[in-house]
Amino acid sequence: MKRKWLITLLPAALLLAGGGLLLWKSGFFEALSSQQAMRDYIQRFSPYTHLFFFLLQFLSVILAPIPSNVTALAGGMLFGTWVSFLLTWGAVVLGSVVVFLLARGLGQPFVDRMVSHSIAQRYLDVVRRKQDVFLILAFLFPFFPDDLICILAGLTDIPFRRFLIVALLTRPWGLLAASALGGSALSIPLPVMIPLVLVGVAVFLICLKYGDKWENKLLERFKK
Repeated sequence: MKRKWLITLLPAALLLAGGGLLLWKSGFFEALSSQQAMRDYIQRFSPYTHLFFFLLQFLSVILAPIPSNVTALAGGMLFGTWVSFLLTWGAVVLGSVVVFLLARGLGQPFVDRMVSHSIAQRYLDVVRRKQDVFLILAFLFPFFPDDLICILAGLTDIPFRRFLIVALLTRPWGLLAASALGGSALSIPLPVMIPLVLVGVAVFLICLKYGDKWENKLLERFKK
C-alpha cells in the first residue's frame, strides 16, 4: 500500500516541484507583470527561445493555472503570430495528453494530488457522463478550468484517440487569438488598435462578470 502511494505521489511531486522551481528561479512570475516583461523574459534564453517558449507553454498545462494565453500573446510579439501559435498549440496539446495519461495510468490518488477536491466534485461526474460533448465546451469557453478538466478526463472511459482529437480541434482557438493579437500588436495602426483593445477588455470584463453564471447554467443542463 505504501509503495503504491509513493508511485502515485512521485510523478505529481516531480511535475509540480520541478516545473515550479524552474519557473521561479528563472524569474517567470516576476515577468507576469506586463507583456513587455514577459517578452524580455523569453528573449533572455536566446538562442534557445523557441525551445524555452515551448517548454513554458507545456508547463502552463502541468502547473495550472499559469495562463498560456498570456504567454502566447507575448510569444506573438516575439516570434510572430503563426510561430507562437504553433509552438503553443503543440505544447498545450502535449501537456493535455501527458496529464490525461498520468491520470489514466495512476488513477484517483494522482488526480487527488493535482486537482482540488472542490474542482473534482464540481466537474468529474459531468465529465464522466457527457465526455466529449462537455470537453468540447470546456475547451472552447474561457471560463472553464480546461487544464484541470484534462486531468479529470483521464478517470473516464473516453478513448485516448477521441480525447486527442477533441483536444487538437478545440484547444487552439483561444491560443490563436492571443498569438494573433500579440503578433500584430506592433504593426496595427493606433486608430485601429485602440478599438481592438477596448473590445478585448470588454469581452474580458463580460466573461469575468457572467462567466460563473454561464458555467453554472451549462453544468445544471448537463447534470439533468
